[in-house]
Amino acid sequence: MALTWPAVKDPNEVKDYSLDWSALLGTSDTITSSTWSIDEGDGLTIDSDSYTTTATTVWLSSGTACTNYSLVNRVVTAGGRTYDTTVRLKVREK
Repeated sequence: MALTWPAVKDPNEVKDYSLDWSALLGTSDTITSSTWSIDEGDGLTIDSDSYTTTATTVWLSSGTACTNYSLVNRVVTAGGRTYDTTVRLKVREK
């Protein structure tokens, strides 16, 4: 089941969105890489992304009004694990 970011994005906004992976990682593992991709839909742009040892962030711009996007965040951990999470984002005119 995919997560949904509660904040709706306007097509003209440039905003950051984050995921906290700490509950899944526990106390003994850390993030060593993170990649983001847009699973479906045209128009939404990944401007940049970053990560810490327990969280990931993506900066998004553009998007088509009245469109729901699915983004996939894949992280690799120091313990050799790979995790994927899908997050939905609604783009609406405000």
